[in-house]
Amino acid sequence: MDNIKTLVIGASTNPDRYSFKAIQALRRHGHEVVALGLREGEVAGVPIVKARPENPGADTVTLYVGAKHQPEYYDYLLQIKPRRVIFNPGAENPELETLLRQNSIEPVEACTLVMLATDQY
Repeated sequence: MDNIKTLVIGASTNPDRYSFKAIQALRRHGHEVVALGLREGEVAGVPIVKARPENPGADTVTLYVGAKHQPEYYDYLLQIKPRRVIFNPGAENPELETLLRQNSIEPVEACTLVMLATDQY
């Protein structure tokens, strides 16, 4: 299994949140995770940081932030240049998807948990 370094944006220590479940599932599948959230904490041994890592080296970014809060991440996403950005349910954003495509970053409307469970990650 390949290790796909993943940046989770919108990470939470709340076990009811999908970002929490995604971090756990990514780790279970052997992927390296960098977690960015509004509050510091830890999930599955992964520290959640508030400051954006300058160069996380992430192949994939998975978004757990609604469209209205995404504009503050536009420049950051273009700067770190991941291969793809996964828009989990509720995070869909045609404006950002277009911006990513224009910068050769693949937007994917999907659920990280389902992708992992069905070996499509």
